[in-house]
Amino acid sequence: MQVLLNNQEVQTQAQNISELLSELGYRAEGVAVAVDNQIVPRGTWSETVLREGCRITVIKAACGG
Repeated sequence: MQVLLNNQEVQTQAQNISELLSELGYRAEGVAVAVDNQIVPRGTWSETVLREGCRITVIKAACGG
């Protein structure tokens, strides 16, 4: 399926957020995810089903000032 990840089209086989992050090489620590502008709690990532065309925003925490 095709999704929009951080404003870029991405082709994925992932069925949920956990699978998508793993597929793309993201670590769960220090990451926040929103789907269609709604924050998704980390505990529900594996239950949050992705659908064709959904908008996903992944934000990574960064150290520094």
